[in-house]
Amino acid sequence: MPTPLSRRLAHIPPTIFSEMSALAVQTGALNLGQGFPDADGPRSVVAAAEAALERGANQYAPGIGIPALRAAIARHQQRYYGLEVDPDREVVVTTGCTEAIAGALLGLVDPGDEVVVLEPYYDSYTAMLDMCGAKRRAVTLRAPEFRPDPDELRAAITDRTKLVLLNTPHNPTGTVLTREELQLVADLAIEHDVLVVTDEVYEHLVFDGREHVPMAMLPGMWERTLTLSSVGKSYSFTGWKVGWATGPAPLVQAVLAAKQWLTFTSGAPLQPAVAHALDHEPDWPAELARDLQTRRDLLCDGLAAAGLEPRVPEGTYFATTDVSHLGWTDGRELCLALPERAGVVAIPTQGFYDDAEAGRQLVRWAFCKQPDVIAEGVRRLAAADLRR
Repeated sequence: MPTPLSRRLAHIPPTIFSEMSALAVQTGALNLGQGFPDADGPRSVVAAAEAALERGANQYAPGIGIPALRAAIARHQQRYYGLEVDPDREVVVTTGCTEAIAGALLGLVDPGDEVVVLEPYYDSYTAMLDMCGAKRRAVTLRAPEFRPDPDELRAAITDRTKLVLLNTPHNPTGTVLTREELQLVADLAIEHDVLVVTDEVYEHLVFDGREHVPMAMLPGMWERTLTLSSVGKSYSFTGWKVGWATGPAPLVQAVLAAKQWLTFTSGAPLQPAVAHALDHEPDWPAELARDLQTRRDLLCDGLAAAGLEPRVPEGTYFATTDVSHLGWTDGRELCLALPERAGVVAIPTQGFYDDAEAGRQLVRWAFCKQPDVIAEGVRRLAAADLRR
């Protein structure tokens, strides 16, 4: 019998996050791989979800999202960035940022269109681009600095480019693109009449006084930028899968045109709770970022002490180490060996590159865990023999 899997999916491997998290469960290892916190967000937000369930918010919500949440998202964009967003025409609620990415690409990209991405990339980007039939043009953030090369950006964005898919703060490297780096992308997008989709799920999780600058704030960019985010990372509710897209009405409508055939609508009782989070817990993400900076330092210091010197991230949940000095030329091989050698799971990053050699020796570690979990993880790594 021939394989029932469609050709569009047959060449796309399963996501590495599921594989490594399953390995952690199977072996009982500490999961310093997949980026989900082990503590929930504000209790008042959970209570708002419970209240919504009790008062009957259990049927279909409007496909575009309930008015209260769309209004709260618009206020969020104005409060933090001074962006004036029409909640009725310029906001759509999605089932997490992953659906927002899928909706944006399905709604805006045709087969054969060229799309520029920074690599390493979140693996759903390339899966969706393959499903769209797009031609991917990757600009590599090279270790150890992980910054975009201006000449490579200029070469990648041309009159054949339909869209730039940008992620800042950047997963998995932890790079926060500077205003100057973003301005170069903006200048090239305007010069070549290109759309920009920005994945900003880590927008509030930046460290050491750095600034997250949304692309939509830059002169001339609002009208060509679709901004994606979610409640998952900023409020530690990753399992709720409530995200959004904001931007000019035609771009938002393109997301909605695709979303209606994906999930149609997103979790009805969670939407009032997310509106409560945005309106009534505005300081929580900043407190989380301060706490995460402490955990980042705990992880990075421990990795360094274990002989796994990391690149200290500027934002997100993640730190990256090069493991080649230990004799490993393939980070995946080390990650498969780690549960037995050290009782720890991490994520190899080579699958997030077109240029596999640029990431083959790199491993990503998550610090969105409780301090005692991080401390135990790095203790185990320091005690283990990690040499090839």
